[in-house]
Amino acid sequence: MTKSTLRRAGSLGLGLATVFAFLAATALAGDPPADRSERLDRRGDRIERRLDRKGDRIERRLDRRGDRIDRRLDRKGDRIERRLDRKGDRIDARLDRRAERAREQGRDRLADRLDRKGDRIDRRLDRKGDRIDRRLDRKGDRIDRRLDRKGDRIDRRLDRKGRRIDRRLDRRARRSR
Repeated sequence: MTKSTLRRAGSLGLGLATVFAFLAATALAGDPPADRSERLDRRGDRIERRLDRKGDRIERRLDRRGDRIDRRLDRKGDRIERRLDRKGDRIDARLDRRAERAREQGRDRLADRLDRKGDRIDRRLDRKGDRIDRRLDRKGDRIDRRLDRKGDRIDRRLDRKGRRIDRRLDRRARRSR
């Protein structure tokens, strides 16, 4: 211990016993204060990297889950759309056959009415398909927003945890100096 260290300790109001106790604790720990501080910094870096990896894993999981849900909703929308198209095609074909028979029998007014009815049914099925599509899109958007909010909450939680750990390590580093 140098004279300047003793003078500084005295000017801080530290008694000789306190200084010796600190030096003894440091010697028992086997690390000079600078090494201890470096060790705490490395520990903090490891914890930070661990939290970053955990956050990245969670984000990837949420992204995969959101993608799976999007694909599921797309497939469901496609199935509904195909079903409506098939149903519309069957109705159209049936009405076309009836309209053709009516024309062959000279009943043009009935044939025209059947054609108009087929067009109305087509439009109605198209609107219904569009409504279902929009509903599935809204549901997918809601799920995406919910997953984003959940990811943001997890990020904030990990950030808070990282800041708490940083503060603790900083306090320990300051105490060990």
